Amino acid sequence: MSRHFGGVARIPGDPILGLMDAFRVDPNPVKIDLGVGVYKDSQGLTPIPRAVKEAERLLLQRETTKTYTGGHGDPLFGERLLALVFGEDAALLGAGLAGATQTPGGTGALRLAGEFIARSLPGRGIWLSDPTWPIHETLFAAVGLQVNHYPYVDGDNRLDVDAMLAALERIPHGDVVLLHACCHNPTGFDLGQDDWRRVLEVVRARELLPLLDFAYQGFGDGLEDDAWAVRLFAEALPELLVTSSCSKNFGLYRERTGALLVRCDDPERLQDVRSQLAFLARNLWSTPPAHGAAVVATILSDAALRGLWVEELDGMRRRVAALRSGLVEALQPFGLAERFAHVGRQRGMFSYTGMSAEQVARLRQDHSVYMVSSGRANVAGLDEARLGDLAQAIARVCA
Repeated sequence: MSRHFGGVARIPGDPILGLMDAFRVDPNPVKIDLGVGVYKDSQGLTPIPRAVKEAERLLLQRETTKTYTGGHGDPLFGERLLALVFGEDAALLGAGLAGATQTPGGTGALRLAGEFIARSLPGRGIWLSDPTWPIHETLFAAVGLQVNHYPYVDGDNRLDVDAMLAALERIPHGDVVLLHACCHNPTGFDLGQDDWRRVLEVVRARELLPLLDFAYQGFGDGLEDDAWAVRLFAEALPELLVTSSCSKNFGLYRERTGALLVRCDDPERLQDVRSQLAFLARNLWSTPPAHGAAVVATILSDAALRGLWVEELDGMRRRVAALRSGLVEALQPFGLAERFAHVGRQRGMFSYTGMSAEQVARLRQDHSVYMVSSGRANVAGLDEARLGDLAQAIARVCA
């Protein structure tokens, strides 16, 4: 009998998930995990926020059905998320110029955006920052888009806005440009407000379609400040796409809760776009998972729960910022504080440390410190009590 699968090649596993597996089986009791992008508390746990637990308790009492939610997902979730991202008083919401399609996490939103671009905007290339989240590369290539890059950091591991702008000015008219709205993954380097204004002018002049990846709202400078660039673009441009994730800021990682947000300049055109998204979603996942969206909608609809959630999120954000500055301080006795000063200036969960692949390998082999070979570290995985140990390990491999 023929073997249908005999010619199927084995694809190497995802390197970040592979790090997670390697860390799990490492017997070293003082190992440090800086690989997978999840927030961890001082006990090394990824907690469920109290606001989420209370919302789940309420849902358990109120829920009367497990039927499907529809192609665009939970309507209340979409309404509340639009207000969270664009602002409660955003004129475009009152005018019916923006809509949300619920997706399985931020990755689902990116995939839906890619499918929409490939189907409805044929011939458009997509431009990603160099570096970017690795899944951006494979996800957009998988839907048949031509993937291109614009520079983001220079050879000295510094944000290079001028090089970025020069590259954007050469992008063909009408192409799609993916921009990290805040907490750039993997570098942690964010554009300033003046930088964003300059990017906007180029986007407008080249008539580019912005795709703003907004996976970390609340982890940079706070919920409102982190949305500044998204709102700037939404007010200034007639059309844009935003991918929103509730994985990090609501702690709903495994619930797969996200959305693709669309801003148009005409309500009828918005419905045209949404009809395409519903069609694509039907053929991708039929209808999205309901539980996480219901949790988010419940929290954002209840003043007390929302206040508790904001308090918890602010606490996580402040703690990550303190871990950044704490690591730089811990490196001071080894004469490395200046070399790693950028870690304290970066935003969000990740840091592009500037360490080489060889140094990262030595950290893992000699000190059981796990981070991605590019030198990207998940600062949100640090423990205050281990900052000294990590600083000493870094000093040894950088000697």
